[in-house]
Amino acid sequence: MDNSFISVMIFGLLFTLANVGPPADAARAFFVFGDSLVDNGNNNYLATTARADAYPYGIDYPTHRATGRFSNGLNIPDLISEQIGSEPTLPYLSRELTGQKLLVGANFASAGIGILNDTGVQFVNIIRIRQQLQYFMQYQQRVSALIGPQQTRSLVNNALVLMTLGGNDFVTNYYLVPFSARSRQFALPDYVVYIISEYRKILMSLYEMGARRVLVTGTGPLGCVPAELAQHSRAGECAVELQRAAGLFNPQLVQMLLQLNSELGSDVFIAVNANDMHMDWIGNPQAFGFVTSKVACCGQGPYNGIGLCTVASNLCPNRDVYAFWDPFHPSERANRLIVQNIVTGSTKYMNPMNLSTIMELDARV
Repeated sequence: MDNSFISVMIFGLLFTLANVGPPADAARAFFVFGDSLVDNGNNNYLATTARADAYPYGIDYPTHRATGRFSNGLNIPDLISEQIGSEPTLPYLSRELTGQKLLVGANFASAGIGILNDTGVQFVNIIRIRQQLQYFMQYQQRVSALIGPQQTRSLVNNALVLMTLGGNDFVTNYYLVPFSARSRQFALPDYVVYIISEYRKILMSLYEMGARRVLVTGTGPLGCVPAELAQHSRAGECAVELQRAAGLFNPQLVQMLLQLNSELGSDVFIAVNANDMHMDWIGNPQAFGFVTSKVACCGQGPYNGIGLCTVASNLCPNRDVYAFWDPFHPSERANRLIVQNIVTGSTKYMNPMNLSTIMELDARV
């Protein structure tokens, strides 16, 4: 065999091996943890009722098909991926998540879960947050086999992480039924203190696994979603008890994140004030181009807030003028407004800094 041919083969092999790692100018990896607000299809692989795998979900998605996202189109992680110049992350349970695709990151979120293990028990088979963190460890082992432990550590340390938890601990746990087990165990202020302390442990586990930039969203205005209006509202006013819960939880979450950053000596955790982001267009929908922030686009009953969004539901013709897609979840257009605030919002929305500042700072390192 000709020596020059052997040289070309060796060079080709070395070139291939060198290119298994992330290219120097690759977008940073992105990891997503949490509930239905950020699930992009993991629950499709599970035997659970908490799924968005049928029409009209996905009606405005590029493929016009249901993908498992609880949205008419793109959800918050998709839109953040757009902003950081990355392709959307795949669900961790997807068979397509192999090889180079792993280097983009992964979405571990699962609809129905909360901070607590007993949140969402009615959905049976969902990926609770501790299991999501175990999958993250498994993910790192898989990537390590691909690019080596050192590069994997670097990929995780430099990644952006999104964590969205808390709403279900109220909606599908504490307030799920009158006199729920948790509401008998705790008065609301004590319950909030308890779940904040549990959340802190989860976030510290994430830090110990290598996460160094974590966007942590507070809850939206829980009492103002169409599902709660349908059950509790007489004239379109937000449900008082759920608003009280959000009003206690969100400030304590911010305090806990700032305290963690202070202990760690670095701005690892970024508080995303989802409550105020929502209240802007709930308080004045017309100013943001919505015809309503009370009625869901897809649903039935008062405010289209009863039950699930299904093929038999009322469906609005123009999703862009509805702030809520279904009884619980914002429309793609509302998600775009949320992500716009995540990227460029003032400290009212993003504490201590927004995503564009994070990207600027991290680009200098």
